[in-house]
Amino acid sequence: MKRLRVAVIGAGMAFGPHARALLDLQDRIDVACVVSRSPARRDDIRARYGFVTAPSLDDVTRDPGIEAVIVLTPPASHLEITRALASCGKHILLEKPLSVSVPAAREIVDLCARQQVLLGTVLQHRFRASARELRQLLDEGRLGRIEGIFISIPWWRPQTYYDEPGRGTFARDGGGVLVTQGIHTIDLALSLAGPVAEVFAYAATSRVHKMETEDMVVASLRFESGALGSLSASTACYPGFSEQIRIVGTNGSATLEGEALQVSFMDGTFHASGTPGVLGGGADPMAFSRASHRALIAQFAEAVRARRDPVPGGREALDVQLLIDGLLRSARERTVVAVEHAGSG
Repeated sequence: MKRLRVAVIGAGMAFGPHARALLDLQDRIDVACVVSRSPARRDDIRARYGFVTAPSLDDVTRDPGIEAVIVLTPPASHLEITRALASCGKHILLEKPLSVSVPAAREIVDLCARQQVLLGTVLQHRFRASARELRQLLDEGRLGRIEGIFISIPWWRPQTYYDEPGRGTFARDGGGVLVTQGIHTIDLALSLAGPVAEVFAYAATSRVHKMETEDMVVASLRFESGALGSLSASTACYPGFSEQIRIVGTNGSATLEGEALQVSFMDGTFHASGTPGVLGGGADPMAFSRASHRALIAQFAEAVRARRDPVPGGREALDVQLLIDGLLRSARERTVVAVEHAGSG
């Protein structure tokens, strides 16, 4: 099969796992170029990975042979870049979150739909082996009806992380711990348990950090299925601990902790697989395997070839952002908030 020709825009912190995953997938994906405005970064990319580099987005939009683009730039840039790529028919795999606000995120989703451009998002936790195994157990009905979903993200980021210009601001990132770190685990929880109907939340910036946005959130959740749940997320939990999703069903309970799965069935049987770990939840945000990125990118390439929606697609990512928006609005207004959903239009 002919390799899918892709470009990568952005070569910052998120670039490493994508680059290594693309090298793993070079039998099916051809990296046409990596765009970075920094000459020093371009030199490093050529030396380290052997990729062709380019200084400008124009180098991508003017190349008709590039079929798809992986966008790894900060969220504030996503809408402008999407406009440029969609206008010339290039499919897009967009780093999370979609954008810095719900209206901009919705515009990205609607724009790609109008231009008939496929839109995938980098929410790679769904592709962990443990998460896929739990998804299969739920699909088979092994846990029975879901009654409770408890999400914990006790991570750590040092102040030096937030001292980078723009990081932890609404203007560049769109928010703090929820939209920058917690979004991965929240997306995974929604993919397993379904949409949330209502939330009540508290959010704060702790005395651990000096930053504009929130680094600590606790919330109660009511899912559309009727299940109840909770969410706690923070980047103030030194030295950083494994994120966890616990699902309570009528036939037993399952716990995802990093890349480990434990399931206790009410018939007395027990199942365990994988290895727990902090996986980017400590001072080094990149301390994790590239395996889930590789699986996500491979799935995106297959979706482009088959002209079917990637997973997770733009509307799924918008649903996560709408939930995060509802959580922060609840915290501001100190009230229960009904969560809006993207729909299928």
